[in-house]
Amino acid sequence: MSRESTIEIQSKWPKTPAPLTHEQRIAHDSFMKQWHEILPRRYGSIERFNHSFPVCHSRAGFHRTIEVGAGLGEHLCHERLTTEQESSYSAVELRLNMAERLRARHRHINVIVGDCQEHLPFPDGHFDRYLAIHVLEHLPNLPTCVEEAWRLLDKRQGQLLVVIPCEGGLAYSLARRASAQPIFERTYQMPYRPFVEHEHLNRPHEVLAELRPYFSIEARRFFPLPLVPVVSLNLCLGLALRPRPRPIHSR
Repeated sequence: MSRESTIEIQSKWPKTPAPLTHEQRIAHDSFMKQWHEILPRRYGSIERFNHSFPVCHSRAGFHRTIEVGAGLGEHLCHERLTTEQESSYSAVELRLNMAERLRARHRHINVIVGDCQEHLPFPDGHFDRYLAIHVLEHLPNLPTCVEEAWRLLDKRQGQLLVVIPCEGGLAYSLARRASAQPIFERTYQMPYRPFVEHEHLNRPHEVLAELRPYFSIEARRFFPLPLVPVVSLNLCLGLALRPRPRPIHSR
């Protein structure tokens, strides 16, 4: 790859989300909380995949976990943690209102209000597991998050567990029109498209490209058609990744 093409690829980071009006921002923050409550009640099968994939692909004997974009703590309801593993579980959430609910629901874990795209207050190699469940597609500066995840994970036994939507695919677009979009538009009386453009910044191929220099893939599974590994025909992709001893290139 030429130096010019490398510069062109890297220049898109950080991305600039589509701007929202004040009214759209209020609806945006309200719906994020509402959707975290609706999803497990109405769309149980996809929610089970979102949370069962990281649990099923976690290596036995892990001790310290960090979960970014932890929301209201939905994933913790699917974990089978020992007392020690629970006390060594750190959850990072950007929104203060959601972090407060998370603390109230799960009092024995460490809740941090913070941004996974920035340096987090832990030493290098501190964690065995790093969980990012429907997070990486949202990040304007995805490369900094990936690099920080690599820094935080133990290079010998650490594991990055990721679930992302098959954004841009036919199946995902159709599913949105039958689920989140009508709920949003009925509730807030405004179009859903600006919300999506603001939130889902990164497509699966972009996420995979940023992960590749820092991680190798141990396991991959599509939902709902695991035997048809095509983005356009599935809704979600789960990835279990191992940190490389060192990045295969420097930025």
